[in-house]
Amino acid sequence: MYWTLELASYLEDAPWPATKEELIDFSERSGAPLELKENLQQLEDDGQPYESIEEIWPDYPTKDDFLFNEDEY
Repeated sequence: MYWTLELASYLEDAPWPATKEELIDFSERSGAPLELKENLQQLEDDGQPYESIEEIWPDYPTKDDFLFNEDEY
């Protein structure tokens, strides 16, 4: 399983919190790449919903990870 920013971006509008099956269904309905569905199928399924992308990909970069000053633009 590998994650990229492009793959993770397809989950930004996912209905969080969501179970593994709900995320797979969302990826199919939204036309996400097959790689995303494959990654989601490899997730552990303990029946508990995932609260956000950070639970799936702990290294998911947030706005704080970028040195971008919004006041300048």
